Amino acid sequence: MLKAREDAIVSSVNRLLAEKGFDAMTVDDVAADVGIAKASLYKHFASKEELAAAAMIRVLDFTLAFIATLEAQPEVAAIDQLKAVARWTMKVQLAGEMPSLPAQNSALRTVLTANKPYIDRLIQVSGKLGAWIMAAQASGQLDRKLPPEVVLYTLFARACDPVLGLLKATSSYNDEQITEMLLSTCFNGLAGAGPRLEPA
Repeated sequence: MLKAREDAIVSSVNRLLAEKGFDAMTVDDVAADVGIAKASLYKHFASKEELAAAAMIRVLDFTLAFIATLEAQPEVAAIDQLKAVARWTMKVQLAGEMPSLPAQNSALRTVLTANKPYIDRLIQVSGKLGAWIMAAQASGQLDRKLPPEVVLYTLFARACDPVLGLLKATSSYNDEQITEMLLSTCFNGLAGAGPRLEPA
């Protein structure tokens, strides 16, 4: 019963973070969305920052599960594995399922860096993506002059790229077109030879 309630709370936090962002979301919002008293929520999570950390752990678990499906296809080139991860994160964001966290928030950052399950998962994701990045650089499919961490952080940025939401709000492009255009700018650059997509 407690596990089911915690799952419901984290699902609510994930959705509210995607809709409102960390700064606008309140503990009252979460309690109301789940249908429990605020005091009951605090029995599971001591703060708004801990709620956000739980949502991020869930996202990293989903990410690791998706990466595992790609690892089951070792014949696929490293660059295509990286593109698949970037495409997946953008689709998750466009579906409203990617938590939106502030770029700078000392209280949240402190909670996240002290949360061992979060850090362990982040290291796992970084390591798996890092291996593909170095393989893609070694094969000449990614710029060898770029430090691997720059490529890694650029890929992480796709999960919270505000351009996705801005393009979706215009209703000029569908989700697939938005994803492919942003994927092209990420991997081909603005001067690249990516596909030209006409407005829907």
